[in-house]
Amino acid sequence: MRCIFALTYWLMVPSTVINKISLINKLLLVLAAFCLLFSCTKKDADTGDYSEPFKAFTTELAKPIHHHTLEQEQEFIDSAYRLIKNPYVNDVFRYYGFKFLYYQKGIYKPKKALVYADSMLMMAKKNVNNKQYVSNYAEANFARGDAYFSLSQYSLAYQCYYQGYFMGKNNLKNEILAEYTYRMGMVMFKQSHYAEAAKYFKESYGQGLSYKESFGAFYQRQELLDNVGESLKNNGDLDSAVVYFNKTLEYIDANSGKYTGPGQTRLINVARAVTYGNQGEIAMLSGQHEQAAQLLKKSININLKKSNDFMNAQLVEINLGKLYFNNHQYQPFTALFADLRKQLDTVKNEEAETNWYFLMSKYYVQTGDFSKAFAHLEKYNSLKDSITKRSSSLKETDVNQQRANYDKQYQIENLKDNNKVQLIYIYLAVICAAMAIIIVVLVYRNWRKSKSDIQVVRDLNTRISSQKNDLEVTLDELKQSSQEKDRILRTVAHDLRNPIGGIASLTQVMMDDDFNDEQKELITLIKETSNNSLELINEILEVTNNGTSQLNKELVDINSLLSKSVELLRFKAAEKDQKIKLEQLDEAQDLLISREKIWRVIGNLISNAIKFSGNGETICVKAVAKGDELIISVKDVGIGIPANVQDKVFNMFTEAKRPGTAGEKSFGLGLSISKQIIENHDGKIWLVSDGKTGTTFYISLPRQRQNKPSVTQSNGKGVETYA
Repeated sequence: MRCIFALTYWLMVPSTVINKISLINKLLLVLAAFCLLFSCTKKDADTGDYSEPFKAFTTELAKPIHHHTLEQEQEFIDSAYRLIKNPYVNDVFRYYGFKFLYYQKGIYKPKKALVYADSMLMMAKKNVNNKQYVSNYAEANFARGDAYFSLSQYSLAYQCYYQGYFMGKNNLKNEILAEYTYRMGMVMFKQSHYAEAAKYFKESYGQGLSYKESFGAFYQRQELLDNVGESLKNNGDLDSAVVYFNKTLEYIDANSGKYTGPGQTRLINVARAVTYGNQGEIAMLSGQHEQAAQLLKKSININLKKSNDFMNAQLVEINLGKLYFNNHQYQPFTALFADLRKQLDTVKNEEAETNWYFLMSKYYVQTGDFSKAFAHLEKYNSLKDSITKRSSSLKETDVNQQRANYDKQYQIENLKDNNKVQLIYIYLAVICAAMAIIIVVLVYRNWRKSKSDIQVVRDLNTRISSQKNDLEVTLDELKQSSQEKDRILRTVAHDLRNPIGGIASLTQVMMDDDFNDEQKELITLIKETSNNSLELINEILEVTNNGTSQLNKELVDINSLLSKSVELLRFKAAEKDQKIKLEQLDEAQDLLISREKIWRVIGNLISNAIKFSGNGETICVKAVAKGDELIISVKDVGIGIPANVQDKVFNMFTEAKRPGTAGEKSFGLGLSISKQIIENHDGKIWLVSDGKTGTTFYISLPRQRQNKPSVTQSNGKGVETYA
């Protein structure tokens, strides 16, 4: 019986009945083909395939140059693997698989092989996808089972086999189930349950049809056909065995043309030789001695070649020796066995050697050399006892019962898990019931509490309704008050409009009379003030009629506006012996502003400076162009503004108002109105004061880019003083 191809690992210790390929290089050649078969798609990340460097490594490994000796083969595997940087999970797994095969089947060190099988299982648990996990996990368990079987730890071996079987059963993987049924067939064969073995091998063959077409799949199928025939042969069903051996050769002949590589051709010849040997044994048992001799010699001639199945050739030579001995052909018998003795001294084969001693003892009995016959028989009994002792524990175990036990154990574990789940459900049901009771209690308590809350809500609704009615009455009163205020404002504005308009008209007439320059300047100042007052009155009328005031902007020479504002207020400053110092821009600057409103702001700031400065003080008014802004400052040396009220002075009707130095009254409106006007011009207004020695107010307005020559008089430096 042949060893299975590279998809699986060989089962058990070397067997003289089953094991027919001894050198690991044949298996590694097929393993390399296996790696290439499932690694044809290029991937940048580890998604379950082999990495590109590993594929190149397996391609190189498939070349015969690396398979002269096991040591040379392993040296190449180790050195090539070390060159792979960042190997994928599958790369590491397959490398451990190579090492397992070397120690399990190459030099037969099952303890060392078990270490690598455990490493395979460890890597299988790191797989990046489920497909890779299922395949590698099952393969690793089969490898561990093989190692345990070689160590005669059959219970652990069956447990590992069952783990692989369970993985294939749960994931509907016929490839994995084929590996399990193959191993069960091997166990049955070793236990001499040949009918059961044939059944398992047939089942494995059917399951193995799910493999992708490859040399490995081809080699496995022909081997399983041969294994079925060998099982039937050992069970005494020679006719059926002949049928399966013929099927094996027919399958090989029909498919071997697809695989023409050097290693593949050699393995195909080995497979044919094994089948020839089995056919020769059938012919010998059937009394067809001439045909048996031809087939046995044909098998021997192939497998005695270098790198072929030397151990199988030795077993076939034993059968040929039996044929010579039974036909009393002692001369070819002794020549054959002398040559076989030399082979056994070089390549150990326990089964062949045991039969060699047995047949030689019988030969010496025939020749009358009883001392040699006894010595050979004694050696035969010693080897036979050793084989029998080693296989007795295996034959005492019932593998099918073991699997049934594992199935029951798994069912028990499932029941335990189900019980745990059911217990969790019970706990959850109890918790839910307790929560439901708590909710019912809370609902009932809240319902009782809500009865009293409803009355409270009713009382609140009554109070809210009463307050709502009061608010409506108040709002109506406010509306009437607002309407009355607007009526009064319109009346006052209308009544002021006529006399102020008369003043403006009168000044216009006076401009035509004969006055000196100073008098004309004063008349002009009165005229502009009257016009500004009329604009204010018109604005008040507009606000009371429409609710809003429209901002009418125009280009205004800021130097002229400042000069006229200061000129208008110098008389008021003179009442307190104060001076107003004006620092204008070096060149005229037009701003897009409302002339009347900015005039009102500047006038309000200068008036406040006069009001809160003492007698004889100087008030400074200064204009500075800074970037895209024009900054106007009004500085006094008056009583200052305390720090705790500085953030309140711009509020409407502020409580921060104070009387002037001469008892002047404050209304708290001017700065609030000034802030609104400046902000409507996209500007800013602020103050700086230490609270004791005066205050400086700043206003910032956006500049215009048009410049024109100044039309105001100056002292050459843009500075004028008014007293």
